[in-house]
Amino acid sequence: MTSTQQGMRQGLTPRQARRLRMGIAAVAMVAMAVVLVVQLGDGSSLRSIGLYGAAFVLSGSVIEMSRRGRTRLGMAVLVAGFVLVLGADWWLRSR
Repeated sequence: MTSTQQGMRQGLTPRQARRLRMGIAAVAMVAMAVVLVVQLGDGSSLRSIGLYGAAFVLSGSVIEMSRRGRTRLGMAVLVAGFVLVLGADWWLRSR
């Protein structure tokens, strides 16, 4: 790759990527907090509240992983965790 091609490549620096992923995890954390408050107000089952509480904690863990430079791992954990929480909540509600 020539120096001109390298100069044209644009992407996030590692620091920008960490901050972006920390921001995404923070937004997810706020969303889970809102869902948790709504669940508490609706008198949902303790299992559902526990699942969303776990998702809230998971979001905080991802922020810490991103802060320490493990951004890709953190995003994979965040996505997989949220898929599992939403799937488990759907499964519990359908029973």
